[in-house]
Amino acid sequence: MRHAWLWVAAAGVAWALFPVVVRNAYWIDVANFYGIYALLALSLNLIVGEAGLFNLGHAAFYAVGAYTTAILNTRFEIPTLVLLPVSFAVAAAAGAILTRPILHLRGDYLAMVTIGFGEIVRIALTNNLFGLTGGPNGIFGIDRPVLGSFTIRQPAHYFHLIWVIVAATIWITLRLQRSRIGRAWNYIREDEVAAQAMGIDPVRVKLLAFVLGAGLAGVAGSLYAARMTVIAPERFNFWESVVIFSMVVLGGPGSIPGVMLGAFAMWVLPELFREFAQARMLVFGAAMVAMMVFRPEGLWPSALWLRAARAYREVGPAPEATSSTAQANSPIEGMAAPGPQTRGSAHG
Repeated sequence: MRHAWLWVAAAGVAWALFPVVVRNAYWIDVANFYGIYALLALSLNLIVGEAGLFNLGHAAFYAVGAYTTAILNTRFEIPTLVLLPVSFAVAAAAGAILTRPILHLRGDYLAMVTIGFGEIVRIALTNNLFGLTGGPNGIFGIDRPVLGSFTIRQPAHYFHLIWVIVAATIWITLRLQRSRIGRAWNYIREDEVAAQAMGIDPVRVKLLAFVLGAGLAGVAGSLYAARMTVIAPERFNFWESVVIFSMVVLGGPGSIPGVMLGAFAMWVLPELFREFAQARMLVFGAAMVAMMVFRPEGLWPSALWLRAARAYREVGPAPEATSSTAQANSPIEGMAAPGPQTRGSAHG
């Protein structure tokens, strides 16, 4: 374990030197947006990977954080760094208010409702909600972050700000995974009825996953607003939610290294192949299809997913895995394994 932490620390130091070594503003900015998307994927992983709840409207919470920073900064001149925790709190509150009435839904029913929430938020922003959101043109003139007398302007400056927050989020997520809350999320994901029989309140546990995930997405939105200094509602459309969801599924639900790898594959690889124009998306789409066919557990699955997949391939499905619920939760057709509930009744 000690050696593992040494390797992680060495990788962190090497990554911190990236702007010094590369010295290219474009690629440093690619790394900055990779950090923002990694933060979004880590936040969604709490909901999808840990608690097993389908959420295809995550861009709505991303938008809430971005617009909270933009409105409070441009109207009241509150520094953008001060607004980071405010964006977390507002997005978390939005997550609690929007998702509390739908927590009894499961699987694709829950996914459809979250799609609706995402579109409602985007359309409300486009229609200049309460005269605050600027309509289709969005909000301009957001201040850059300031630390004392130092203004963060260069991509290399943003790099360290964004990745310090990503590193803190990874540490918090690791702590959550090893806590009672993390185990309760996993119990709910595996078998909600059994978890309830053991005394776990499924509504509170699910709500906590949504609140924390929404709050972290709000922080990502605040960082995006501070980096771009201008935001518009079209940035937070349904496609954005699909991309974030794909990062979690492609990398491996419930796996932090997998989520980081999924964000890299979905954001950095298309940039690396940008010279190939439209062909890059064709190859990228084919690669995703191949992934889902030959490695459905993800690029870097969590140990729990990997053990279940290996057990299925070696000995076949366990007797209890023949139930409809277990089959529905499987990442591989016919296998009972941990993961988001892909189907089920509309009510829990």
